This record gives sequence, structure tokens and C-alpha cells, in this order.
Amino acid sequence: MKTVLMTAFEPFGGETINPSWEAVRALEGKQIGDATIVIRQLPVVFRDVLTVLYQALDEVKPDLILSVGQAGGRSDISVERIGINVDDARIPDNAGHQPVDEPVVAGGPAAYFSRLPIKAIVAAVREAGIPASVSQTAGTFTCNRVMYGLLHWLAQQERPARGGFIHIPYLPEQAAQHPGVPSMAVATIIRALEIAVQVTLETGDDIKQVGGATH
Repeated sequence: MKTVLMTAFEPFGGETINPSWEAVRALEGKQIGDATIVIRQLPVVFRDVLTVLYQALDEVKPDLILSVGQAGGRSDISVERIGINVDDARIPDNAGHQPVDEPVVAGGPAAYFSRLPIKAIVAAVREAGIPASVSQTAGTFTCNRVMYGLLHWLAQQERPARGGFIHIPYLPEQAAQHPGVPSMAVATIIRALEIAVQVTLETGDDIKQVGGATH
């Protein structure tokens, strides 16, 4: 039996909920194919988030890691392509810290590519009638820190594992406080995450399909 570790974040930026946690916590213990899902909540605190992530990785020893985060303003399931080695916070984190132009890992590579079959995931989520796309940036806040930190950790391991990051929109109750901003129902997000896990477990090499952007 395989193990899938799914992580999500606590609320931040003045929000009372985080859609990533609302979706991921519904998947605790769920079996998808021959894998069981284990979940962990991560703090939106730069100095602590990778410590909590790495503790979870050491405890769970997963075969697949799918980290999920809120991207208020985005309208679809955004499967991230790349994590970059920089923290550059537009707002303070939940501990009031606001790093600017600091590396995630001192001396680390400039970037890492996702270890998920990102285009196969997007295609399958769309096939299920859910908006999805490949995203070329995970930002420079704690979501990117987790994505880069996860991929850096995976690069140091002898045991092969897959991992990456997905951003999701606000929930409708959040969007109600941000007029004009798109949202997605939590049940839809949960279904998209289930598909992402299933596709990753079943897919070796990613499909070759346009997923780029002109800007």
C-alpha cells in the first residue's frame, strides 16, 4: 500500500478560512487506487513552514506528496510547473515576518521543476468538467517556499518519490467578501485533488500538450 501526503495551509492575510485546508482535510484517510491519503496542516510562517513539512515527510515517508495552497484571484485549478529559490513577501506572514529577496535554500539551485505529471493532471481535471491550467509561477510567498523546499528535499533523497504543488481559488464564502473575484466550490476542489492524485499514481511520463503562456 502506498502513502500520499497532502499538505495545506492555515488561514492568512485576514481570511478566516483557507480553501486548501478545507479541501484537503476532507481527504484524510481516503484510499485512491492502492494509496492512502495522510494530511498535514502547514503554518503560514516562513521560518517554521519547512520544518513542519520536513517533519511530516520523515514521519510519513510518502510515495507522493501533493501540497495545496490558496491563490485568491485565480479562477481555476492551477498546477504549478516550477518553484524558485526566493522569498519575496508582498505581505507579512502570520508571525509578522516579511522576507524580501532572500533565498529559500542558501546556495540551492535557482529553481526546480515539479515532479508531477502536470499536463496529464490538467487534461484529466478538465475532462471532468473542472477548469484547470498549468501555472508558470507559484508566487514568492510561503506556497513557493513549500514547493521549492519540497523539491529540494526530494532531490536529496535516494528513495524515489513524486511531489509538487497545486494552487486553488477562493471558496464562494471568501469571494463574497471580495466582489468580482472568482471562486470554486469546495466539493469541486476536492474532486480535482482526487483526480490529481489518481493521475499521478497511474501516469509515468507526462503527456506532451501545450500548457505554456505568452506572458
